[in-house]
Amino acid sequence: MRLFSYWRSGTSYRVRLALALKGAACEIVPVNLLKREHKSSAFLSINPQGLVPSLALDDGTFLSQSPAIIEYIDETLSGPKLFPDDPAKRAMVRQMAAVIGCDIHPLQNLRVLNYLRDPLGHDDGAVGEWAREWIGAGFAALEQLAVEAAPDGTYLSGEDVTAAECYLLPQLYGARRYGLDLTPYPRLLAVEDAVQALPAAKAAHPSAQPDAAE
Repeated sequence: MRLFSYWRSGTSYRVRLALALKGAACEIVPVNLLKREHKSSAFLSINPQGLVPSLALDDGTFLSQSPAIIEYIDETLSGPKLFPDDPAKRAMVRQMAAVIGCDIHPLQNLRVLNYLRDPLGHDDGAVGEWAREWIGAGFAALEQLAVEAAPDGTYLSGEDVTAAECYLLPQLYGARRYGLDLTPYPRLLAVEDAVQALPAAKAAHPSAQPDAAE
């Protein structure tokens, strides 16, 4: 498999973490968003949306959209289950992931923030305030969900790492980039600490990627 990825992309980070938790070998193919390589004809032939990540399977199939890729990874690869077998627990994991994937990340995605700057004319201060507002609102809800689901659990939904953590770590990474105060979210930070102690988290981190800082 090959993963078309940008080192600082939150959605790429999610998929890298899912692959690493599964112990799966995957070649990373860097796509530089700042140089607009995702808008090249070659990449658009792979992913018509012009977005990362995209996963190339060994049979030539290309998958895009991180939720679909992560579910494919979980359903086809051996290793720890990223979605619990129990329907209620599985729904809770999907709910937590969706708080980030549907309600936080789209509003602070690079292309959205760039649109706020040009053509809408907002300066960096206003753009940063926008990002912090929506990340904070989502984190407040996720903090409560995690406390209710597993108040003493090591991870968001209990004692097993799931797809929810694959979403959480990249979003905390992004929140720090925008200067969000994270002290109101102690449960999320405790989960982050637990996941970051795992070798898989170190391998998936943006700083460990071949295109880091490009």
